[in-house]
Amino acid sequence: MNKLARITVITITAALVFLAGCRSAPIYNVDNAPVDISAKHSSKDIKKAIRRAGISLGWVIKDKKPGQLIGTLNLRTFTAIVDIRYNNKTYSITYKDSVGLNYDGTNIHKNYNSWIQNLNRSIQGQLAAL
Repeated sequence: MNKLARITVITITAALVFLAGCRSAPIYNVDNAPVDISAKHSSKDIKKAIRRAGISLGWVIKDKKPGQLIGTLNLRTFTAIVDIRYNNKTYSITYKDSVGLNYDGTNIHKNYNSWIQNLNRSIQGQLAAL
């Protein structure tokens, strides 16, 4: 292999490694986001707001136990599953499992983080409407 061909192969390999790295990012969780609502609203109201927020974005939200929901989003060949814990003061959205998102214990496909950020914004909007 001549020098130009070796340089071309090295350059292409480096570019592919760089681009592959751009597709993943450290996992994004929402930890103890404040629930700023009046005292007249109950945890049932918060649960309904979270459920409406998720459903509006295509999430399937199911009860796990009081103060805990499981959210599942299926898009094309990807599945994201999150644990949503809430009380009258805070809520959290935490990674639980996924399919096709290349989670390695720290990093995940960058689309996952966008989905969680969108879910968080939608929850905030639903809570503000209470």
